[in-house]
Amino acid sequence: MKTKTLLAAALAALSLGVSAPALAHPKLVSSSPAATATVAATNRLTLTFSERLMPQLSGIDLAMTGMPGMANHAPMKIGGVQTTVGEDGKTLIAALPRPLAAGTYKLDWHVVSVDTHRIAGSLTFTVR
Repeated sequence: MKTKTLLAAALAALSLGVSAPALAHPKLVSSSPAATATVAATNRLTLTFSERLMPQLSGIDLAMTGMPGMANHAPMKIGGVQTTVGEDGKTLIAALPRPLAAGTYKLDWHVVSVDTHRIAGSLTFTVR
């Protein structure tokens, strides 16, 4: 009886170990600008993830949320953003039509990894 219990426990543990990678989700590894960073004007944003992405199902929304010398204001969406996935398959690149003006920004992102897991998140940064 004890042997059957040990065998069942071992098989259960093994099945968890085998299925664990299937439960993984992509994670944001780094970004440029980094969350809460203050940077010079830029016309390129990058988000690097732990897994390869599906370009057609991944993207960003960018909005200015504040200007120097003014209180925060209603988000003003930044248009004309073109997103692509880099050669590594894990980096989402956002090309902006012009460098961002001084102010604070909120970047909302969503990605789908090649194993079809979807995640979303956001970060803020400041342009000086």
